[in-house]
Amino acid sequence: MSTNETVDSAVKEISEAQDALEDKTANGKAAASNDEKKENVKGGQKIKPKKSPKEKSEVQKPIAKKKEVKKDTGLGLSFKKNENFGDWYSEVVVRGEMIEYYDVSGCYILRPWAYSIWEFLKEFFDAEIKMMGIKNSYFPLFVSEKALTKEKNHIEGFAPEVAWVTKSGETELEVPIAIRPTSETVMYPIFSKWIRGHRDLPLKLNQWCNVVRWEFKHPTPFIRSREFLWQEGHTAFATKEEADEEVLAILELYRKIYEEFLAVPVIKGKKSEVEKFAGGLYTTTVEAFIPNTGRGIQGATSHCLGQNFAKMFEIIFENEKGERAMVWQNSWAYTTRTIGVMVMIHGDDKGLVLPPRVAPLQIVVVPVPYKDADTRGILDACIGTVQTLRKAGFRIEEDLRDNYSPGWKYSHWELKGVPLRIEIGPKDLANKQVRIVRRDNFAKEDVPLDHLTKRVGELLEEIQSNLFEKAKLKRDSCIKKANSWDEFMDALNDKMMVLAPWCDELDVEEDVKARTKGETGAAKTLCMPFDQPDLPEGAVCFASGKPAKKWALWGRSY
Repeated sequence: MSTNETVDSAVKEISEAQDALEDKTANGKAAASNDEKKENVKGGQKIKPKKSPKEKSEVQKPIAKKKEVKKDTGLGLSFKKNENFGDWYSEVVVRGEMIEYYDVSGCYILRPWAYSIWEFLKEFFDAEIKMMGIKNSYFPLFVSEKALTKEKNHIEGFAPEVAWVTKSGETELEVPIAIRPTSETVMYPIFSKWIRGHRDLPLKLNQWCNVVRWEFKHPTPFIRSREFLWQEGHTAFATKEEADEEVLAILELYRKIYEEFLAVPVIKGKKSEVEKFAGGLYTTTVEAFIPNTGRGIQGATSHCLGQNFAKMFEIIFENEKGERAMVWQNSWAYTTRTIGVMVMIHGDDKGLVLPPRVAPLQIVVVPVPYKDADTRGILDACIGTVQTLRKAGFRIEEDLRDNYSPGWKYSHWELKGVPLRIEIGPKDLANKQVRIVRRDNFAKEDVPLDHLTKRVGELLEEIQSNLFEKAKLKRDSCIKKANSWDEFMDALNDKMMVLAPWCDELDVEEDVKARTKGETGAAKTLCMPFDQPDLPEGAVCFASGKPAKKWALWGRSY
């Protein structure tokens, strides 16, 4: 159907709806007496007749009916974010058309609205790592039991989550095959074949794929699922210095994903020995925080694996001196969890709130015609506005559906989190302007058409910035310093992250976990922030009383 045919159809349907409404109104007033229809005249002035209580009641009926129709659309959320966060989150990702549930527990269908966000993040990250000389590849989904169990500490960290293929049809396999929970043990036997001398280094690969971790905890869309999408980078270097440099460069890209695209503040830091990647030398992380639940959430990790995997898989090269040496390795990854964190941070009681840089649709244009309006002119103005802003590079669509009212459309697009809504009605048409409504704070603004493109760009940047600053302010208010065990527990029970001086001893961390274990989960180290406050002379560990070595960020987590 051509654009003109679409407009003509919309005009026809809107006109028919208006005629029907007029007929209904006329019929409702047919019982009124002729005297009530006439205007009273007193002293040469026209005076409107006073309405009786009964008449007032009758006038209010259409309003009540309109509210009832809106309720029947099912657009409103059943749960409030601050009252029932878990049910609110489960509802908003479904009603906002992010996911659909599947008949295998813990697995979800990513609808286009969510997958588009993933594609924006992928486009940014993929371009950045290619500039670092990292190349994409793909390795098999399956891994042999022999390879998976070769690195003892590594497999112990993943063993409870590994899914196994044990049958082919009705035939039992002689040797079970694991589905990758991560790809170190898939890729490194091949690395040992490809790397022979120093000219084969560095070897820097990335793959975009899915992995399976058979979680037995409560599955949560995006946050904890049995299958999820991610990128995983695996690199090998001749020296530790090269590996260390890359670890931090990748971590900075992860910070940008969260803060500059998703408008989610994160804290960069290093994981403790207890929390680091199993089998690795050290782990760096970006940590986010969900104020409504008082829980930290690991955003993405960049690991230096050291030479442990090189030793296990015999990844050895001949250096420039002709000596045999083991490579230094890294691995790093972020997942579709990023999308869930964004929803948790920015969503509200009306639905999703999407940062403009990752919103599949940045702007929606809604016509607002009513009785005696130039409907054709309004619809043409909507289409023209879309064409103008689309040429300027904005992601924009018009909603000309003729079977929904403007109010219904407002609620629909608010639920889906579109950053800006443009409304065009008769007044806007006459004044050569549009009305713009922001999703983040519902502020309204009339903008002349001559300044529309510029103002739209400014507003989208303002929304992006406002979402980040608002989230950061809230996050920062949830960090409390504690110098003693009592202060630590008070802050923890107030759903805070706790920054406390720590002796950095493994048994003390395990003891903290044991002492705080309860229905809401045990506290653990989230990270040792890179941005360390000054440690006072003579400071002692909040948990052990031993001399403190650093500040650690503690909290309950997902």
